[in-house]
Amino acid sequence: MTLRSHIRSKGIQATVMCQSVAVGATAPSVYGPLSSTPLKGVRTAKRPRLEFEEEEEEEVHDVPYAGLDPQDSTFNPAQSVTTETESSKLFTSPVSSYGDAKYIVFEQCLLSLFETCPVCTRVCNVLPRRRGTFVAIDQLCPHCQFFRQWKSQPVTGSTPMGNLQLSAAIYFCGASFSKMKKIFEAMQLRTHTYDAFRRHARTYLEPAIIHKWTEWRTQKLKMLSEAKSVIIGGDMRADSPGHSAKYGSYTMMDVQTTKIADIQLVQSNEVGGSSYMEKEGLIRSLDILHGSGVKLDCIITDRHPQIQKFLRERKIPQYYDVWHVAKGLSKKLEQLGKDKDCALVKKWHKSIVNHLYWCAASSVSGPEKVAKWKSLLNHIQNVHSHSDPAFPKCVHPPKATKDHSKWFQPGTSALNRLERVLTNKRYLTDVEKLSHHFQTSTVESFHSVIQRFAPKNVVFPFIGMLCRLYLAALHFNENADRPQRKTAKGKLMYRLLFPKAKRGGYTVKEVKTEPTICYVFDLIQLVFEEIIHDPLPYLEAVRQIPVPQTLCAQLDRPSMDDAVAAHVSRFSRGGV
Repeated sequence: MTLRSHIRSKGIQATVMCQSVAVGATAPSVYGPLSSTPLKGVRTAKRPRLEFEEEEEEEVHDVPYAGLDPQDSTFNPAQSVTTETESSKLFTSPVSSYGDAKYIVFEQCLLSLFETCPVCTRVCNVLPRRRGTFVAIDQLCPHCQFFRQWKSQPVTGSTPMGNLQLSAAIYFCGASFSKMKKIFEAMQLRTHTYDAFRRHARTYLEPAIIHKWTEWRTQKLKMLSEAKSVIIGGDMRADSPGHSAKYGSYTMMDVQTTKIADIQLVQSNEVGGSSYMEKEGLIRSLDILHGSGVKLDCIITDRHPQIQKFLRERKIPQYYDVWHVAKGLSKKLEQLGKDKDCALVKKWHKSIVNHLYWCAASSVSGPEKVAKWKSLLNHIQNVHSHSDPAFPKCVHPPKATKDHSKWFQPGTSALNRLERVLTNKRYLTDVEKLSHHFQTSTVESFHSVIQRFAPKNVVFPFIGMLCRLYLAALHFNENADRPQRKTAKGKLMYRLLFPKAKRGGYTVKEVKTEPTICYVFDLIQLVFEEIIHDPLPYLEAVRQIPVPQTLCAQLDRPSMDDAVAAHVSRFSRGGV
């Protein structure tokens, strides 16, 4: 039936991943011709030669095969056999694209398709070979010399597309190759090695991420340069707590649209220590914004002293995020409320913090915020008229109180100590600069997204960390403004949360629609339609990124033998 002539209509295209050779044909290798003499019809795929070539051990099953040597030195995955008979030419069509559906196929079920010869129906010799997720099967009938070669996926140059697409899906989705490999091993599902994954990342994936982010950032900066009002929120995220951080990523967000405008990665040895990374990240981001013609109205940050001084010298208006100020105030009130003579402070703790938010939200000018904040000292003494003309009277309706014990009494130790906390000169300056329009809470939300792509318990190289930050920014920009989910009846959906900080209290959070990953499909399309054919221009953009030396580059590195000889357990050391 196989050798019978077929007729195919013009409107039908069939994809066949095998080559059939008629009786008497010489069996070629799975990946290319066995001899140095080129076969008729063989054409090597053209693409620039790269420094990183796909080199991975192949797995050969112990299946008898006449005329083929599994260890043949002429093995070349870049070449493919295209020898065709008249019958096979009828089925010629473009190879399957990366968008094809994939399935899990058991090995015994797959090999059973090649056990018998389709011409004489006798038992054939079958030789499967594997490279990662790619498998090629040669079928040779020793009786009628029928030969057929089948490949599980297309091969571009020297790279099986399935291996590359698996690496791309793992990297672009922020997953871990080691965890995925454990899952594959538990299922006995074949995959490529970590070395192959890193070659894919260096050659194709990381250049695609950097190109995509650079393209998106250029468009965003162009929009900001044309905008009339630009308000930026900035904050740094370290890869580890305390002063031992290696990386610090500074994020610049357009708080009016909740889109990441720029993100800078700073390594601690570039600036002489982790405590200087935040300032350096801010300087780099501001230079990019100013170089693109973006004129800032103001910037919203935390109260980092180095940031305050730098922005004051650059004459850039700065406002403070209310949450950061309230966090410091809450700690002082909590510590003060632990004293016996200041038990009343503990009862007013929540109201005082709420009053700080109200001062920022209901005011426009700095003096108005300070006036409202100072009125708190009168309010907690049941006095609601104030001498400051900026805020002469409380806005709440008058209420007659029956419990006089809840008010602070003049001259008491609790009131005096609370007054010193609330009217501290530096704290009043901070209250005056509270942001009254936007906050940096969305920047903090972005930092939690980074945790998915770059966990703090995993060490990444500089380019790898930078690419994961860009992936997190692309994911956040795509899903930051997604709508709230609704029920079938059109009612908005919420959920109750019980944060540990609330100590038994709850909070209400909106339920958003499911996030999308369109950026992942765009990156995969960029890899398979452009970069894989000519990666050199994209690699050049990666090489232009200045990569700092590793932290241990300047340290004296002993030989392994000396280090092992000098190693002594702390429990084996003698006494002092």
